[in-house]
Formats: sequence, C-alpha cells, structure tokens
Amino acid sequence: MRIALFQPDIAGNVGTILRLAACFGVPVDVIEPCGFPFSDRSLKRAGMDYAAGAELRRHADWDAFRAATNGRLVLLTTRAETRLPDAHFAEDDILLLGSESTGAPDFVHDAADLTVRIPLRHGFRSLNVAVATGIALAEAMRQTGSLPE
Repeated sequence: MRIALFQPDIAGNVGTILRLAACFGVPVDVIEPCGFPFSDRSLKRAGMDYAAGAELRRHADWDAFRAATNGRLVLLTTRAETRLPDAHFAEDDILLLGSESTGAPDFVHDAADLTVRIPLRHGFRSLNVAVATGIALAEAMRQTGSLPE
C-alpha cells in the first residue's frame, strides 16, 4: 500500500502525512509541482523527527508518477459514490489525494480505478487532507490485515 499526494499546497499537511506514513510503514509519493517550496525545513515542522523515517518519492509530474508506480489507484474525493466503509481495499492499492485547494482534476479522476469518499454529516464538505489520509489508510490497512502490531 502507498499514499500519493497530487500537487499538495500545504507543507504542514505533507509533513503530517509523512509522519503518519513513517508510523505505519507506508511509502509516500508526492506528485509535483507543490504549492510550497519543498524543503526539509518546511516538512520537519509538522512531521517532526518522524518524517525522516518515511519512504518518500518525488515525481516531477503526473506522467512521471504513473510511469514509476504500479497498483490500483484509489482516489479519495468528495465526488465519489463509494463510501469508505463500502470500499474493498487490496495490499497494493495507492491511496491518492488531491491538492488542498483544488482537489484532483478530471484527468486524475478518470485515471482512478476506484473513487472513495469519507461519509460526513450533512452540511460539511470535506476534511483536512492529512486527517482524511489517516482515516482512509487505517481502514485500508485494517481490511488488508497490514496494520502494524
């Protein structure tokens, strides 16, 4: 299982996701360009020392990401029909999240093998991308029996 971030806007969210990934032993792909200067300093603030323990791969763009990765693309999006509790995950899934400001563009939606949304109370639009990543990753790892002991 992997986490992929499509053109993230906020360094703090990426740092938090790197910390999450380090704790759960899941690699992270960052699809550039990012909406912030990508530096160790900007990520350390949120990821603390944990971020250094994450496996991180940066990709120059969407095409480079697609060429470098295998596995089913599972896009978390508010536009999805499939609710997280109804989704079925596999060990080689790539959990893909769009940017904080614009989400994922249509061509990313079109490339996804599965689109999933986290059900929220009526009147609420979306969660912070790092929070959504944690919720979806925990469910996917629970289903596949790959949560750390």
